[in-house]
Amino acid sequence: MMVKAVDYLEEDPVLTAVKQPRSANRAWQRFRRHRLAMFGVFMIVLLVLATAVGPHLIPFDDLFIDIRNRFAPPLSGAHVLGTDPLGRDLAARLLMAGRISLTVGFAAMVISTIIGTVIGVVAGFYGRIVGTVLMRFVDAILCFPTIFLVLALAALIKPSVVTITLIIAATGWMEVARVVESQIRTLRERDFATAALMMGASDRYIMFRELIPNAIGPIVVAATLCIARAILMEAYVSFLGYGIQPPAASWGNMLNNAQQYLGSAPWLAIFPGLMITLAVTSFNFIGDGLRDALDARLDVS
Repeated sequence: MMVKAVDYLEEDPVLTAVKQPRSANRAWQRFRRHRLAMFGVFMIVLLVLATAVGPHLIPFDDLFIDIRNRFAPPLSGAHVLGTDPLGRDLAARLLMAGRISLTVGFAAMVISTIIGTVIGVVAGFYGRIVGTVLMRFVDAILCFPTIFLVLALAALIKPSVVTITLIIAATGWMEVARVVESQIRTLRERDFATAALMMGASDRYIMFRELIPNAIGPIVVAATLCIARAILMEAYVSFLGYGIQPPAASWGNMLNNAQQYLGSAPWLAIFPGLMITLAVTSFNFIGDGLRDALDARLDVS
């Protein structure tokens, strides 16, 4: 009587079905116990809702100029957070700027995570010449300071939300690739990958159906941290004048415009700086919480 190799290598489907929900429940419980991570989730949800709904609740448009109320301080009349040098409502501009900054952050994260995951999976799975060439290419790009690389590309391309997003994504996938390559290199030696290979599964099937699902934890953590990095990068580039251009607002170019008024109207810099700090710190807290929650060493049966 012939017995298939998979009968020895695959787990009992009933045990697998029970184990996966329990593992997910334990991960969620660990994440909920991480107070800073939960604070980060609360703040990001609040920021997303505020930027999505807030501009519709404010009686002023972000481009509306009230020349008689230039440099109005916070809590002065109808302008809750004050106005800028042109008399534009600062709250409206902060929320519209948040839309752009968060959009750039999420979009750049998606693109850089996809690129980094594909390159990391290919390098980690094939190894040898292919893996060595790809990872040396990653190391070569990492040798350049990221901010200078972003500025060099931004100076050559007409700035817009799309181009800034692509530039940040093009310079932010390397860390994801290194994380994924290390994880895949370990997973390819595991029994489930060997069993799939013995059963004649294609390389693409093994990489994208067997290995990536088992490496999803580090990928999610890296992706979360990519959002924080992308928001910071957009702020850097816009602050230096190579990013989002006025009259469109982003937190970075709002800081740039506030430089010369730090003494006379400090609120012009305080509020966008606070928003950047809050968003970046919240995403970093979430990343830390996900890293602890998805750590397999803590998942004791």
